[in-house]
Amino acid sequence: MELNFEESLPLHVQLKHIIERQVEDGELTGQIPSERSFMEDYNVSRSTVREAISTLVREGVLEKRHGTGTFVSLKPIHEWLGNLSSTTETIKQMGMEPGATLITYYKMVPSPDIQEQTGFEEAYFIKRVRYADDIPIGVECHYYPVSIGEALVQYDLNDTTLYEIEEQELGIWFAEASQIIGTAAITEADSIYLNVPAHTNVLHAKRIIKDLEGHIIELENAYYRSDMYNFKINLSRKFG
Repeated sequence: MELNFEESLPLHVQLKHIIERQVEDGELTGQIPSERSFMEDYNVSRSTVREAISTLVREGVLEKRHGTGTFVSLKPIHEWLGNLSSTTETIKQMGMEPGATLITYYKMVPSPDIQEQTGFEEAYFIKRVRYADDIPIGVECHYYPVSIGEALVQYDLNDTTLYEIEEQELGIWFAEASQIIGTAAITEADSIYLNVPAHTNVLHAKRIIKDLEGHIIELENAYYRSDMYNFKINLSRKFG
């Protein structure tokens, strides 16, 4: 995108819009280019670049860090509803580095409500903390049929995608999922993982996944920081 020097819209406003679009599209992440780089790329003065960047800093799109430079502010992670994707895929799509740490895993008798939703009299429980650029954004609790859970824990579940292991290593293919999104108060134990006060309201996503034969292969209860993670959906209206 180029600046239009004949347009009545001030150059610093045009440049602001360009930088903002690059941030939204994930073209700009981390530290942004130098003022001189913008001056040379868009053939504008230093004052034009500074005004555009200052405006984006005031709006929270960019942030200045003393002694290091100007950086793209931490953006919320957007998950597109209607598309069965992993948290890892979602974070990567936003230009951030995903990560995961395994907390615990064991065979257990699930609570009555999970038994009712899944039909699992016994389940295999796996719990992980999820990260974006090394910042904890969520706690994910997975309930599997025992056979699937026991197979999963044979792999290193740190910094890996569970979906990929299930599909590529275990040959389990996902066909459909249902998801409910709401809010919940984070427990004191889980608040430590997310660095938030106990009982803070967070986003709660419950997802049930079925295989090609309609069998439930996973129930996930996930808790995400509401300042770091949100869900986005495209809607359209059909006429006629």
